[in-house]
Amino acid sequence: MPRATAPRPAIVCAGHATLDAIVAIPRLPRRDERLPATDGVLAGGGPAATAAVALARLGVPVAFAGRVGDDHAGTLVREGLAREGVDVSLLATVAGTTPFTAVLVGPHGDRVLLPASGSLPAIELSPGLRAALADAAWLHVDHAGAGLLPFARAAAPGIRLSIDGGNPIAGLSLADVDLYAPTVATLLDLTGTASIDAGMDAALAAGAGIVVATDGARGAYGAAKDSGDMGVMHVPARPVPGLVSTLGAGDAFHGGLLAGLLDGRPLETALAIANAVAAASTRALDGRSALPDRAALDAMLAADPVA
Repeated sequence: MPRATAPRPAIVCAGHATLDAIVAIPRLPRRDERLPATDGVLAGGGPAATAAVALARLGVPVAFAGRVGDDHAGTLVREGLAREGVDVSLLATVAGTTPFTAVLVGPHGDRVLLPASGSLPAIELSPGLRAALADAAWLHVDHAGAGLLPFARAAAPGIRLSIDGGNPIAGLSLADVDLYAPTVATLLDLTGTASIDAGMDAALAAGAGIVVATDGARGAYGAAKDSGDMGVMHVPARPVPGLVSTLGAGDAFHGGLLAGLLDGRPLETALAIANAVAAASTRALDGRSALPDRAALDAMLAADPVA
């Protein structure tokens, strides 16, 4: 009997993959203090990598392109993504150390990140990645994967390009970008504007087809070139009973947003889906273990469709 082959990825996520050591603490420690943690977990992280896990949970065929070191942390990162159903055939193992982040989570879900960047080379447009892009509908990149953007459109003229703008990206151009998804603070900084509406207009004028800006507990804003006179729309965040940590919530949001857009949903609906996925993710200490599958997401939206 021939072996079943995995479905070709509809979305390729490319960028940063880390191993996170996350501990919950009752307060920030004082100098030279030994402060017992109330909980702790070792988990995978990284903006594009966590977005890939969110997509896989929702049943979207997704691949992650990036690199990890030839160390134990790299093995754990790869195994964690594979367990979630993410195609890791584009995840290269190279000589060096895998990025690692120590994360302190406070009693109200706030957190402090202490990243060690590792020692890995930039992601390259390998023959395997080129082939995957030729078949995919979207390429989603974070700051570590943004270097692929100048080559991706040439490699796959029909692909749609998405940028997680949560971290600074030097020399970023929004020309021919289909989705630009920064935080509100990053949007205003990039565009040099003082209001969300002005920032959205400037980013659209710079070439982005859709701009979605996240604003934490205040929800998200969206605008699109083809939206006519609708202007900037706002979708409030969903309330989260039992919030544990906001770590990775923005990355989860991007996964949910892409899933909605891939399904052909209107932007406002895709934003509501993204908010629901992000809200679900905050019910665990790490950014992945509480991500919803498709049935759980549908139940959340049915119970509170307008939140």
